[in-house]
Formats: sequence, structure tokens, C-alpha cells
Amino acid sequence: MRIVAGKWRGRKLRAPRGLDVRPTTDRVREAIFSIIGERVAGAKVLDLFAGTGAMAIEALSRGAAGAVLVESSLAAMGVLRENLASVDASSAVCLPLDYRKALRRFAVEGCVFSLVFLDPPYGRGLAGEAASMLGAAKILAPGAIVVVESDRRDHMETTPAEWTLESERRYGDTTVLFYEAGPDK
Repeated sequence: MRIVAGKWRGRKLRAPRGLDVRPTTDRVREAIFSIIGERVAGAKVLDLFAGTGAMAIEALSRGAAGAVLVESSLAAMGVLRENLASVDASSAVCLPLDYRKALRRFAVEGCVFSLVFLDPPYGRGLAGEAASMLGAAKILAPGAIVVVESDRRDHMETTPAEWTLESERRYGDTTVLFYEAGPDK
């Protein structure tokens, strides 16, 4: 696994072995960032199920202003921190928290994000729940981009009413949904 583009292009990233971490492939990551395009520049990024940190690191490499990476697995967190250190990502913060606790914390602290990666473990039905909690937390800037990655067999039953689906792509067994968050209704 490597960083596809930007100032850290070509740098290799590690992935934990034997864990439930399923890193986004280089090909899918490249496609996602091609779709997001220039909107990553200056973005405040939230990587809610960070795993290896590849999505947030790719965003930082391409000009994002900062990133918060949330990961509940302490073993994965060790590799995540090593990956951030390998590129000297000083504008990144790692939080070893469950996504629910993290979203509640961000809401209380008044955090605002303009680019969110939501890639929960496949097969657990977490994408819809996490999206609903993310919308309810009121931490998205108007026009924020939310990228939801899931197994093609996992269906998000509901999404926040103020989100608009911009694009849906399939890459093998992976479905990627691109939402834009509108102002609260």
C-alpha cells in the first residue's frame, strides 16, 4: 500500500496483520480522490474508522489543512501512528475511541469538518448508523463531502435528510457513495 499522489507520493504505508482492518486499495483510493478533486485542498478531514490512516494521509498529502483520525482498535492505532510518523503528518490527531464516543465529543467541542471518510468494518451494518450519528452531531460544514465506503451487500437504509447523494461507484465488492452535506433544515 502506498500514497498515490501529493507531497508524499509513493511513500509506503503499513497495515496491521491478522486484524479486522481492510485498507482501501490504492486503485480505489486514487478513484475516490479523483472524484473529490480540488475540494480536498484546505479541507478539515475526519477519518472516522481510520484503520491504517491511508485515506486521511492521502488527503493531507494532497493539501488538506488537517485531519482527525478515529480508530477503536489499539493494535491498529499503533500502525496508524507509525504511518503518520513516517510522513511527519504534524497536522493529524489520532484518537483511540469508538466512533460513537468520538462523534459525541466532536459535537460538544464544536468541531467542524469539511471532508469525512466513513469506512466501517464490512458486514456489520455500521455505515447507516454512523452516517445518522454524523448528521445528528451537527459537525459538518455546509457543502462538506462525506465519502461512505462499504461492501456492496451492505445497504445504508437511511441518510441524513440534508445530505445529497452526488455519486455512487462500484469497485469489485466495494461501493463508494459520495454525499454533499447541505445546511441543516
